[in-house]
Amino acid sequence: MSRTIVQGRLSHRLRSLYTSARIAAQVSLRHLLGRRTLPAWPLLFEYGTLFWRAQFNHALRLQHDMDACRAYFDSLYSVFDDYADVTVRPSAADEPRGHWYLPHTLHSDVTVLHFHGGGYAFHAAVSRHFARMLAHYLGAPVFAPDYRLTPEHAHPAQLDDGLAAYRHLLVRGIAPQRIVLCGDSAGGHLALMTLAQLAAAGLPQPLLTMGISPWTDIGRRGASQFGNDAYDMVQGYMTLLFAAWLKGGQALDDAALSPMGQDYRGCSPIYLQAGGREILLDMIRNFAHSVAAQGGTVRLDVWPDMNHEFHSYGQHLPASRDALQRLREAIAWARGEASLPPAHACTECDTWSNPAQ
Repeated sequence: MSRTIVQGRLSHRLRSLYTSARIAAQVSLRHLLGRRTLPAWPLLFEYGTLFWRAQFNHALRLQHDMDACRAYFDSLYSVFDDYADVTVRPSAADEPRGHWYLPHTLHSDVTVLHFHGGGYAFHAAVSRHFARMLAHYLGAPVFAPDYRLTPEHAHPAQLDDGLAAYRHLLVRGIAPQRIVLCGDSAGGHLALMTLAQLAAAGLPQPLLTMGISPWTDIGRRGASQFGNDAYDMVQGYMTLLFAAWLKGGQALDDAALSPMGQDYRGCSPIYLQAGGREILLDMIRNFAHSVAAQGGTVRLDVWPDMNHEFHSYGQHLPASRDALQRLREAIAWARGEASLPPAHACTECDTWSNPAQ
């Protein structure tokens, strides 16, 4: 059941409501006139793309006050499904700070360690709902740590927190063969960076790592980074701003802080998903082929005409339903509970036919 949440200070609520009404009217008129941004985009998807772009842009104008920046971003959002079959529990005092998302019906014996998106600077209400959605569709417990955010905390705070969360699951008695690393956007960056650092940290490999629209290079890479601005809710300039915040004024090389610059030889399988119209598309493609060239086990599926984190629409968008189902199939394959999922019509890079272990 769809519901809209309006919260926070009055000025934020009023501006967000005005933005929502303005964009809804514009998109409705364009669809009536047959002038969609892309023919394949339904009204809800186009509205969501333009609304969240506007919200992100205005929030970042408030970056001099990060509390206000984040509060504005959370001032208006919609939830399409409540996922009442998932219980949300704050982590215990002896656990890393975060939340457990516990589905009432389990379809797998894995535990998903999920890192939220938000450019490393936001931990939005919609990100918490995204984790709940994952638990529902994957049928597995999800632990989502509240890693430290930029610009208040620069690298390596986030990577340290990611490794600490992974260690905690091991200490908790969860076998590494039953841990799935996962992350969306900047969280995908953290999942892939954590995977690359496990060997150096003396930690075993997880079962699988899943990157959902992952940020794979904090520098400039590919034409899509700015060329797809017109089709995405996130914009190219944001990647450079978030990268600067991640560095925090430190003299750090882009490659050292990017999955593109890491060695994935000997790592467990990687599954990547992207939208064909998102700004991160080219860097995700480059990363997949880089891992394949290293001899890694990797698959990349790209859904044409979709943009960043299109999964958020759950059952209300065919591509989203398909992508979430593919995540579940990837876990079943990695656990040896199902045969290798066939290459998808959207599959662009695939070495999964090679032995995974």
